[in-house]
Amino acid sequence: MKQIKEHGREWLRSALIRAVRTVAQTAVATIGSAVVLDEVSWPVVISASALAGILSMLMSIGGLPEVE
Repeated sequence: MKQIKEHGREWLRSALIRAVRTVAQTAVATIGSAVVLDEVSWPVVISASALAGILSMLMSIGGLPEVE
């Protein structure tokens, strides 16, 4: 039981790190694209970044090389 608990914590930590990085990358890309168009739509930046974070967490369910 203890091993499962530790493995779960490690997975959650690794998945959250990946999700935060994905959110940051998406925000930078969205802001960069918007600057070229002369207007940053913050609701679009926030929603795209949040969706990327959610998708990252869902993809992590398939497995993470850091945890295996």
